[in-house]
Amino acid sequence: MKLSRRSFMIKMFSGVLGLLLLDAFWLEQYFLEWNTFDLAKDDKKKLKAIQLSDLHLEKIKWVHKSLAKRINKELPDVLFLTGDSITKNSRIPLLKEFLSLIDQNIQKVAILGNKEYSGRVDIKELRQALDACNCTLLINESFVLKTKLTKVNILGLDDLVFGTPDFESASIDIDRSLPTIVLNHCPIYRETVDEVSASLGIKPIILSGHTHGGQITFFGRPLMTPYGSGDYVKGWYSNEISKMYVSKGIGTTIFPIRFGARAEATIFYM
Repeated sequence: MKLSRRSFMIKMFSGVLGLLLLDAFWLEQYFLEWNTFDLAKDDKKKLKAIQLSDLHLEKIKWVHKSLAKRINKELPDVLFLTGDSITKNSRIPLLKEFLSLIDQNIQKVAILGNKEYSGRVDIKELRQALDACNCTLLINESFVLKTKLTKVNILGLDDLVFGTPDFESASIDIDRSLPTIVLNHCPIYRETVDEVSASLGIKPIILSGHTHGGQITFFGRPLMTPYGSGDYVKGWYSNEISKMYVSKGIGTTIFPIRFGARAEATIFYM
C-alpha cells in the first residue's frame, strides 16, 4: 500500500518522537556512562577512586545493583558520594541497603547535598547508617586517606544552598605536601576553594555534582541548572589553581527524565 506524503511524515515523526522518549525516559537514566580519567603524575603512587553523585534514591532498581556490581569489580581504593544521595529521612535505610551491595572493605566517603537538607534528613541518624557501611560523612572536615601506595588529603564540604561550607576551616590542619581532593556538592563554591587554596599553596582536585549535567539539554545547552551551579554544567573545569570535575550524577529531580545528559559514574586515577 502506497503511503501519502502526509502519512509518511506522520509515521516518521512518530518514530523519531518514540526514539527520543525512549532515550529520555529509559536509556539516559538506566544505562550509565562510565568515564575514566588518569590524573596521576606518579604511576607507582596511584589512588583509584570512583565518584557517584546525586543518587536521589527512591528504591533499589536494577541499575543500582548493576552499579554496585561494577564498583565491586573495579575495586577502587575509595568511593566518593558527592551529595544528594537521598531526599527524605525515611530513605536512610534505602541508602544503607544500596551501600550494603558494595564490598564493605572499600572505603567510602560522603558529603551532604541540598536535598539532604530540604528533605530534613537527620544527620546523626545518617552518620550512624553510613558508619555501619564503612562510609565516613564529612561536613567541613578532612582526613588523610592512606593506601598501600599513597596518602591523600580528603576534604568534605557542607552544602552551599542550605548549609554552610567552610573550606578555610576544613583545610586548616592539612598536610600541604600531600595531594588534596575536595568533595564539594555545589560547583560554584569552587571559587572560594580556589581563593583559599592559593593562600595555602595547594592545587586541589575538586569533585562536584548538583547540576545533573543540566538533566535536559538541547544542542549541549541546559534548559536550566539549579542555584549553586553558577556557569558550571558538566565535565572538567581547570585553571592555574584547581581542576574540578562536575558529575552529571545518577538520579533525576522534578521530572524523571534525562535528555542530552546521560547518567554517569566516574573513575579517577590520582
